[in-house]
Amino acid sequence: MPRIAVVSSHPPFTGGGHLAIARSLAQALREAGHEAEVILTPQNRFGRQGAAYLATWLTDVGESDGRRIDQVISLRFPAYAVRHPQHVCWLVHTMREYYDQWPAFEARLSRGNRLKEGLRRRLVHAADGHFLGAGRVRRLFTISATVQRRLQAGLAERAVVLHPPPPARPYRCDGYGDYVFGVSRFTPLKRLDLLVRAIAEPTARAVKAVIAGDGQEADRLRALAEELGVAQRVRFIGTADEETLLEHYARCRAVCFTPLDEDYGFVTVEAFAAGKPVVSCRDSGGPAELIADNQNGYLCAPEPAAIASALARLCEDSALAERLGAEAKRRADAMQWSEIVRQLVLA
Repeated sequence: MPRIAVVSSHPPFTGGGHLAIARSLAQALREAGHEAEVILTPQNRFGRQGAAYLATWLTDVGESDGRRIDQVISLRFPAYAVRHPQHVCWLVHTMREYYDQWPAFEARLSRGNRLKEGLRRRLVHAADGHFLGAGRVRRLFTISATVQRRLQAGLAERAVVLHPPPPARPYRCDGYGDYVFGVSRFTPLKRLDLLVRAIAEPTARAVKAVIAGDGQEADRLRALAEELGVAQRVRFIGTADEETLLEHYARCRAVCFTPLDEDYGFVTVEAFAAGKPVVSCRDSGGPAELIADNQNGYLCAPEPAAIASALARLCEDSALAERLGAEAKRRADAMQWSEIVRQLVLA
């Protein structure tokens, strides 16, 4: 039985879509007849990434318990620094502060820190170019065309896009209720304020929302709902466990997910798996690759008025939501982990 290590980095006390990918991939590999385990390598605090790259490079993934590991599949920085002759990378993302987020990150720095971080950025680019090069990985994939474009722009590396299917969960559709569901970490890049502001638009005066999640913007978002006079129509439920998450996917009218330049975003395919259309934005990255406008959801300008119009349309017409949801379900059903395994496992 071939033994395959799924390797990803992970900071302590946090979640993330890459963990769902790692665990789902390992399960799919086992179902295909392989022996598979997830290995988590260090991701040190900001400014100490060099030590994390070195620790990962020194990690022995050649064998375990006296038995050879036949292949490695790495997912994100700096996990792809592991050494193995049969190494495939399915890239979730590099260190974004030193790639697509560099202009915004640099603008916040003092002159001295700008010089220091500029040097670190060059070193990280050099390391990534080395570890992701053809001599180090046998095949290079990305989880989205968004990540593929970043990789091409930052390192001139070419990769093949493989969209992850939804994680294996008992998704269901219990109908099309009277509210929109939003779920995400409460951080600026997730742009949950767009949903709150959209509900405050006159066209969305009948729209209600339930929002799950927590994070640094929690107080600001609640205050914004109060300020805009929509606190009675926007319910914040905090972090949702799997049962609660699946219940809201099952019961909501539609899902609203409007991040900025998201790597991929499992929210979209999970909503699809529950037969629900998704409202997102044209600059949302991964979600925009999966949503066919007016077929399984809506792609809007990243403006409250445009999002409000799409939400109102769905909330006023349950038959429309059901039609788009059925197409969304077909899209999710066509995405299979068995095909991902076929692509990632070396012969």
